[in-house]
Amino acid sequence: MIVEQRTYRFKAGKVPTFMAIYEEKGLEIQKRILGNLIGYFATEIGPLNETVHLWGYASLDDRAARRAALMADEGWRAFLAEILPLLEMQETKILLPTGFSPIA
Repeated sequence: MIVEQRTYRFKAGKVPTFMAIYEEKGLEIQKRILGNLIGYFATEIGPLNETVHLWGYASLDDRAARRAALMADEGWRAFLAEILPLLEMQETKILLPTGFSPIA
């Protein structure tokens, strides 16, 4: 298993706006296509106005196929068009569990 960590920084004060749009229009699409949502978080201390979410995949090939399917979804593309003006930065990391990780 691999874990993708996606961090989005939003314009000041826009995280609640994003969350409302995401819960209404984006979450179910991602859950249906990407499958394994490990966690979704908003920052409270440190860099503010950020969300961090973790998605599990069987492999990098599994991730690539699922991300391609997500980008092909019309509803997802409409959602992106709505939230892109709220974003300032995106960062993606691929995390490899250690041998003793509970989710290895």
